[in-house]
Amino acid sequence: MEGDDDMAVEQTEHALQEGVNPVEIVKQAIVPGIERTGELWKDNVYFMPDVVLSTEAFKMAMSVVEPTLSEIETDKTGRFVMGVVAGDMHDLGKSIVIAMLTGAGFEVIDLGVDVPTEVFIEKAQSLNPDIMGVGCYMTTTMLELKDVMRKLKENGLRDKLKVMIGGVPTTQTFADEIGADAWGKDALDAAEKAKKIMGV
Repeated sequence: MEGDDDMAVEQTEHALQEGVNPVEIVKQAIVPGIERTGELWKDNVYFMPDVVLSTEAFKMAMSVVEPTLSEIETDKTGRFVMGVVAGDMHDLGKSIVIAMLTGAGFEVIDLGVDVPTEVFIEKAQSLNPDIMGVGCYMTTTMLELKDVMRKLKENGLRDKLKVMIGGVPTTQTFADEIGADAWGKDALDAAEKAKKIMGV
């Protein structure tokens, strides 16, 4: 929560060395930390720099525990494939959303930034996600969102997954207009709506 990367790594490594179950480390320490950050952001106690620092510390702690998690079967909320549309290089919002979704128990596959529509389609086919998250952070790239929706329909994929959109220029009205299933106002909202979609 304080955004101390080094401390987050040290504490996580220490817990693993002490023999604490990696799943418990995630569920009882790392996730509640990022969730609390989300609450403080919602209550206007934390501002964007605080959230960014906290997200970095969350990612560092998760990077320590993740290799051990893959050996253990964990119940996942759902599979979430996410990327930022073509022509858009903004990564920050996506990173925070991924942290929140991971915290909510989703298996998140990050496609990165500047993702061509074809790649979204390809990944929807090969990865069979429950939800596809499409981010857009500039008004000039909003048309790319429409393109992704159109191509999902054309390829017969639209009914096979839920689509969530988000990013600074997007709105609920725009989400309705292009036929998306949900709009994430911010990272916390996105995680809550994703859980709702999955009936969690």
